[in-house]
Amino acid sequence: MPTFVTFTISAFVTFLTIIDPVGLAPVFVGLTSHLSSTQRRAIIARATIISAIIIAFFAIVGRLLLERLGISLYAFNIAGGILLFMVAIDMLFGRPSGARETKEEEEEAMTREDISVFPLAIPLIAGPGTIATTILYVGQASAQPILLLAVTCAIVSALALAWIAMRSSSWIIQRVGRTGIMVFSRILGILLAALAIQFVLNGVTTFAHTSGFLK
Repeated sequence: MPTFVTFTISAFVTFLTIIDPVGLAPVFVGLTSHLSSTQRRAIIARATIISAIIIAFFAIVGRLLLERLGISLYAFNIAGGILLFMVAIDMLFGRPSGARETKEEEEEAMTREDISVFPLAIPLIAGPGTIATTILYVGQASAQPILLLAVTCAIVSALALAWIAMRSSSWIIQRVGRTGIMVFSRILGILLAALAIQFVLNGVTTFAHTSGFLK
């Protein structure tokens, strides 16, 4: 049970951090300031559904895809951990993360009428970091139904919070302010950095055991 609880908390915190619902609020407001409330609600619904489909796809076929490409899970642990650490560094220093959205993509998004697919669903919500996290946690859960259920609940919870944050984006900015959002993002960045290092350590340890360095 302690292992289940620890795994569940870790999965929830990681998905919450990498999706960063609160951080979506100012981005969503900036991209939809010229749209009506009805159009905003439609965009939020589409973005959330599309993100869920993308995440579910990689949760189901991600491990199989790695095996077909000849990529071991410990290698993906190390690569995924490094990617998440880069996102965490950007969060800590308040920089826009290239792992989520580049400057060119941001400028292109400003000219789009429907931003539900790009850049909301991809790459802001279901970007490379989220996909890597999904494959990592599904791989760790392996064939244990209870752990797979924990990962599913963590993903659904993070997406639900993202939906709530976008629906309440104006209220969040008014109450918390951009400074408050940046402070919250930096705190999450610290947690994500620690979790990213743990992924790398797990990958290195597994590799060492598999290769016979550690017995």
